[in-house]
Amino acid sequence: MLRLLNMKISIVIPVYNEEKTILRLLDKVDKLDLHIEKEIIIVDDYSTDDTRNILKKLESKYKIYYHEVNKGKGAAVRTGLEKSTGDILTIQDADMEYEPNDLKLLLEKINRGYDVVYGSRFMDSYNRYWDNPLHYIGNRGLSFITSILYFQKITDMETCYKVFKREVYEKLNLKAKRFDLEPEITAKIIKAGYKIKEVSINYYPRGFEDGKKITWKDGIMALYYLIKYRFVN
Repeated sequence: MLRLLNMKISIVIPVYNEEKTILRLLDKVDKLDLHIEKEIIIVDDYSTDDTRNILKKLESKYKIYYHEVNKGKGAAVRTGLEKSTGDILTIQDADMEYEPNDLKLLLEKINRGYDVVYGSRFMDSYNRYWDNPLHYIGNRGLSFITSILYFQKITDMETCYKVFKREVYEKLNLKAKRFDLEPEITAKIIKAGYKIKEVSINYYPRGFEDGKKITWKDGIMALYYLIKYRFVN
């Protein structure tokens, strides 16, 4: 990755009640060799399980920030991005649904000159890991509506894996507090004139019994924000 040789990537990890997965996730991210400097930023959004106690023991190893009230995933990501110093930025969920090794695929596209790269769960038709058809239909529907509203084909607007250069982030003026983060980022990236490159990634979904937090109500709100940001910033 010659173009990125002297650059740094900031990996922002929002966390809320992930005591079962946070250490496994961090182990994977630690072992991830991206051939450039890594900055790992963790933002705990006022976890009520043992997550915060686990993170307290890791403060010498990572940049860790704590919200003193639960503000939502969007607010946690914004805190992480604001504290980041990397030339390239990305988001990593802590629930093990995404495979950190796939970030290599996205970063390779950045190395080839793209400013924004998304990891799509749907480029290989129906992802065999989707065991909840309602989530599948909802995500595909929101991506289809995004493509129509913003005149750019997107197969997975709601993906966690979004990699973008700092100059892109600095134009976005993000305001999201909860799961409205995904439609806001995508809407503002496209409106800023950037073409989003997508690459196929792996996905291992979990159910509500395993701690999944997003619901159909968040899908309705995502639709609302897609429409809102089409006309306002």
